Amino acid sequence: MKKINSPDKLIEWRRRIISETPSYEKTIVISSGTCGQASGSLQIIEAFTQELEKRGLETKVRIKITGCHGFCEMEPNVIIYPDEIYYIKLKPKDIPEIIEKTILEDKIIPSLLYQFSEASPKVSKLREIPFYKKQMRLLTGNNIEINPTSIEDYVALDGYQALSKVLFNMTSEEVIAEIKNSGLRGRGGAGFPTGRKWEICHKVDSDVKYIICNADEGDPGAYMDRSLLEGNPHSVIEGMIIGAYAIGASEGFIYVRMEYPLAVKHVMTALEQAKKFGFLGESILGSEFRFDIHLVQGAGAFVSGEETSLMASIEGRRAFPSQRPPFPAQKGLWGKPTNINNVETWANVPLIVNNSADWYSQIGAETSKGTKIFSLVGKINNTGLVEVPMGITLKEIIFDIGGGIKNDKKFKAVQTGGPSGGCIPKKMLSLQVDYESLTQAGSIMGSGGMIVMDEDTCMVDVARYFLNFTQEESCGKCVPCRVGTRQMVNILTRITQGKGEEDDLKKLEELAMTVESTSLCGLGQTAPNPVITTIRYFRDEYEAHIKRKSCPALSCKDLIIYYIEPDKCIGCMLCKKNCPVGAISGIRKEVHIIEQSACVKCGVCMDVCPSKVKAVSKYTGRKKDKILKNDSGNRMKK
Repeated sequence: MKKINSPDKLIEWRRRIISETPSYEKTIVISSGTCGQASGSLQIIEAFTQELEKRGLETKVRIKITGCHGFCEMEPNVIIYPDEIYYIKLKPKDIPEIIEKTILEDKIIPSLLYQFSEASPKVSKLREIPFYKKQMRLLTGNNIEINPTSIEDYVALDGYQALSKVLFNMTSEEVIAEIKNSGLRGRGGAGFPTGRKWEICHKVDSDVKYIICNADEGDPGAYMDRSLLEGNPHSVIEGMIIGAYAIGASEGFIYVRMEYPLAVKHVMTALEQAKKFGFLGESILGSEFRFDIHLVQGAGAFVSGEETSLMASIEGRRAFPSQRPPFPAQKGLWGKPTNINNVETWANVPLIVNNSADWYSQIGAETSKGTKIFSLVGKINNTGLVEVPMGITLKEIIFDIGGGIKNDKKFKAVQTGGPSGGCIPKKMLSLQVDYESLTQAGSIMGSGGMIVMDEDTCMVDVARYFLNFTQEESCGKCVPCRVGTRQMVNILTRITQGKGEEDDLKKLEELAMTVESTSLCGLGQTAPNPVITTIRYFRDEYEAHIKRKSCPALSCKDLIIYYIEPDKCIGCMLCKKNCPVGAISGIRKEVHIIEQSACVKCGVCMDVCPSKVKAVSKYTGRKKDKILKNDSGNRMKK
């Protein structure tokens, strides 16, 4: 295939791809992103391939390998078309039965279907699953239809049509106006209007300009950018080319962390394909526009996600942030005007160009347009990637899409925006998810991490954990961040150890204000958010730790003890056999005892005990029973 050197040739190629695609009776779509492969999708692919070859069905049944479908909790999963049958948590031993019954006999296998609870019906189709019903999968929906290593799959779904439209029917100014009118805001964290950022860079007079895709996704539990790059890399590349045309750049960079090997592999393949077929390089699609993209792998430093640090890393320098102004749009990479957007922002651009700014601006909230992808993790039943319209409530995401809290526990809080985000309490579940509402609540949108916490979560320890993360990831360049965060971590650690003092809350609040207002970059400026919000919404927990030396959640190891109730112990020895440090003594059919000086508070004894091991607050005597479910799914105390 030669280079596509005109819009007509692109349309012709698309028609040829569709017409020449072999006809199959059935198609088996296998989710195989990083989460899928970690759960065994490669073994599922191999089992399907071998079974189809064994039965001589290769010409009748197609296997399509795609990126993540979002429902990570159910990996490995497949969708079988044309009936759209959805099977979950597969094992290689399931494959012969699927071929025999579903492929050859058109029968559904109930044991492989999704079922939320024993009381709910089993679901055979993807669109019927509650996890997907309230989503609006504009960016991630094509992951089901595209093999990420096939440019033909992308072109068949109108890929690069937006680029063709821009190059031959729109001026740079018209492209920028379209993005501005759409209301698209940067999905990397701050939510700065994308069109305005492009306009600033476009107006700067310079013979050289750059654009950068920020894929340095470092938030714990976040993997939105990784999923897009793994599942649909051409959407990001097309968005970058359009952005380059708008601002007048001839060179671009995708900066992705090397901990994403599958994303790196798929991006490199996509870049090679884009160059081969004329979407990158000289005279793109036969126009006068030239542009190329380079892939740069970061070493994994969290601070590299800050745009000035990222540019320093690309230049070969240490990832230190720089004072602003000047902003990158004025003086960025190698001193030249540079536009930086994150993966999700770039992927939105072709959608807007193809469907119009008016279409896009009708989706979402008043000041936050479009959809947002979140990684929904933590104490939640349905873990995965969710794409929802801006303005949806936290309650809808957590309970309607996420399926509520695991083991029928009570919801306590949700942290949005990664380690620099704030913790939002139960009383604010009706909060709309948009930039302004989250900021007003003391949190941030961030890149899209969403961590759900239940009643057993200690909010003081949560603040300590996240602040410890940002403190360790601080580059150390400025004193407020380097020293201030360390002092805050030290105070929080003392509090969780029962060594808190009366004026610690005042010290934390003063330090948080100083670090927030005087740090050089966004890492330090947002690092105190978990502390500020947990003190605001969960002050009683801090006071319990400080005044009563008690952890209400029975989570802080230094403030709890585990003990065996003598009148309930049956001497089964399960606790003794499973204790990792040998802290339990006793013989069969006699009462066992936990040696407190040797106990490491791991809780294994309480998990395995069939009778009665309890956790109790060391100072207040509050007890915590092991909670199980009986056969009917109801809560019971053991």
